[in-house]
Amino acid sequence: MNTINAIIIDDEERARNTLSSLLLNYCPEINVLATCSNVPDGVLAINKHKPDVVFLDIEMPDYNGFELLGFFREIDFDIIFVTAYSEYAIKAFEISAVDYILKPIDIDQLKNSVEKLKQKKLHSQMQEQIELLKESYKGDDIRKIALSMSNGLTFVEVADIVLLEADGAYTTFYLKDGQKILVSKKLKFYEDILSNRSFFFRTHRSYFINVNFIKKYSRSENAILMDNGTSINISRDRKQEFETLLKELRVSI
Repeated sequence: MNTINAIIIDDEERARNTLSSLLLNYCPEINVLATCSNVPDGVLAINKHKPDVVFLDIEMPDYNGFELLGFFREIDFDIIFVTAYSEYAIKAFEISAVDYILKPIDIDQLKNSVEKLKQKKLHSQMQEQIELLKESYKGDDIRKIALSMSNGLTFVEVADIVLLEADGAYTTFYLKDGQKILVSKKLKFYEDILSNRSFFFRTHRSYFINVNFIKKYSRSENAILMDNGTSINISRDRKQEFETLLKELRVSI
């Protein structure tokens, strides 16, 4: 998990220092950007630093913790309430707070709250990736394709794909620049996406190639040599369809 940036808002200096120290020692993934003693200062700090999460006290002079929300048109940060009062818990969860920690702070509860925050962030990132994948596959004339990686998405030009190779539940993309990218999806998934592109062809169960990168085709040996040096056999039942495609694309055979 990447660093989670945080701001602490609490009117008691001792409480701010205690929470900062506990986060430093027990939740190192939390990076405290600022600590504030009141809501107005907290609003300024949030606008300046754009934190992922705000650790927020409730009972404070002038404005309470709930009133912080009224200063923002859109809440694009998470909230973990840290308070000495248990009676606000229901209201806190009604506004979708990640958690509600009672003072004095229990270390295990603090760790659990941070874990909840991490899981929420992870789920949100996964949803964003899914939406990006869906967006990249819209339309019949996609120029780029999104490949889901462990650390996010890699977008590659469709025209730069030399070939795709099946490896069980995985697919390896071979690109024009020599790059190889292993993706945890079956070849059939990408074949369905790219099947409307006339220059892609499934030679047999293991390969899906871009005919624009064919270097040599041997009819007698049923063999294809790609520009990147990969040698591929074409199944007999696909040979006639393959040669018809080459003629349609005005590729000399």
